[in-house]
Amino acid sequence: MLSHGALLRKNFFSASELIAIVNDFHHAGLTDEEVALMTFAGAITMDAKHIREQDVQELRRFGLSDAEILDVVLACTARNFFSKTLDALGAVPDDTYKELEPELVDVLARGRPFPVQVPDG
Repeated sequence: MLSHGALLRKNFFSASELIAIVNDFHHAGLTDEEVALMTFAGAITMDAKHIREQDVQELRRFGLSDAEILDVVLACTARNFFSKTLDALGAVPDDTYKELEPELVDVLARGRPFPVQVPDG
């Protein structure tokens, strides 16, 4: 979330807007289409086998084509794959993310705080 959050912070949202989105995207001032996309992505992440045709139809209601919906699915599953890979390898965030507002880092790194550096010696 740090990587994507940093890009969103740099290009689109203030820190407070991103915090609101992470905490409750349903009530963070996003468009109905954005909420539907976030809900769909969340469903894929939490339990993809329960995605139903009605979930896909909800995205079509906003004018998304099947190719665009496939792009959403592929982007979401690729991110999940990459995140699991980083978790399995014990990767830690780059220090550049510490340049973000501390309260934003706390929200984006939920459950994965920056490791405490132990001095050598």
